[in-house]
Amino acid sequence: MIQRFDAGKRMSEATVHGGIVYLAGQVPEDTSADAEGQTRQVLAEIDALLEKAGSDKRRILRAQIYLADIADFDAMNRAWDAWVVPGEAPARATVQAPLARAGWKVEIVVTAAL
Repeated sequence: MIQRFDAGKRMSEATVHGGIVYLAGQVPEDTSADAEGQTRQVLAEIDALLEKAGSDKRRILRAQIYLADIADFDAMNRAWDAWVVPGEAPARATVQAPLARAGWKVEIVVTAAL
């Protein structure tokens, strides 16, 4: 069985299968915020989606972080470090990549256990 959350024409924000939650790339709503602020927004969206699916940030297995500019790495990490549960950080990769919309500084994809 596959569950889909916030399914739209093009994609679902999250899918669940086999005890694993797969989130689509989460991006900020407010592009006027700096990289730290945008990261906080994205992490709040991740928290909400994981809760809908029956999981939480303590159960994240892997995170993939895309930065429009790698110079924002430290700012993103300030928000990340304040959010992640000490001792329960997931496996993580961070890369610089062009993002789909101007103004987006960060996009984060996570996979979590139920």
